[in-house]
Amino acid sequence: EIVPSIGRLGTGTGPLACVPISGILGDQQAALFGQGCHLAGEAKNTYGTGCFLLMNTGFEQVASTSGLLTTVACQVEGEPPTYALEGSVAMAGATVQWLRDQMGLIDEAAEVEALASTVDDNGDVYLVPAFSGLFAPRWRSDARGVIVGLTRFADRGHIARAALESTAFQVAEVLDAMRADSGVAFSELRVDGGMVANDLLMQFQADLLDVEVVRPVVAETTALGAAYAAGLAEGFWSDLDDIDANWREGRRWVPGMPSAERERLTARWGEAVERTLGWA
Repeated sequence: EIVPSIGRLGTGTGPLACVPISGILGDQQAALFGQGCHLAGEAKNTYGTGCFLLMNTGFEQVASTSGLLTTVACQVEGEPPTYALEGSVAMAGATVQWLRDQMGLIDEAAEVEALASTVDDNGDVYLVPAFSGLFAPRWRSDARGVIVGLTRFADRGHIARAALESTAFQVAEVLDAMRADSGVAFSELRVDGGMVANDLLMQFQADLLDVEVVRPVVAETTALGAAYAAGLAEGFWSDLDDIDANWREGRRWVPGMPSAERERLTARWGEAVERTLGWA
């Protein structure tokens, strides 16, 4: 039986007998709900081991022609479902783990920001972490990881910076695909997950997207979204506006990169990606 995401859906059993089951959401749909992205055109990105970017498309199922997935966002009992476009990036925080565990460049994941900050820019070094191929929007299982642009002057800081920037470049490709599919001109991207504590990455992301990036006070929005769903079903919150009133901005990054520099970096990233293809 197909049931809504939000409503009195059943009750528990065993020790949880009589406890109502009132909200069922996938993790990324829960994060979208927890970020208050209830209107068409609103989007969030979760930065974890990988990245998962969802954009609410309202009541319209947008069939992607740009390598994205069409998915259900949520459905409140008695109302029609809302839909979303979804794009996933395989390697984000996992790239930092690789720097730590396989390369030994850092001892703790949190050290990557300080190391990347020892250089002013990437020194024309690009790391494409296609360790298991490339996910959305390229979907190339034959891709493998590369580091390009090395000279004698490249150091650990350049590689750390290139690793962080690789996450932003991949997210930018997904967001560009969403723009193409939806025709939406994004005004902001709400972000959550462990990597949003990295201010260097978040500023570069805003610069690369030319879109403001916003981190909420509560960054663990997956659990928050599940709680909101159950609370809405049980009447703790009266409606979506009531839920939205709880959302609080923690920090906002405003893009400041000149368009010519943005275009140059994006073009160089594309050249680096081309060198990953056909290896497997």
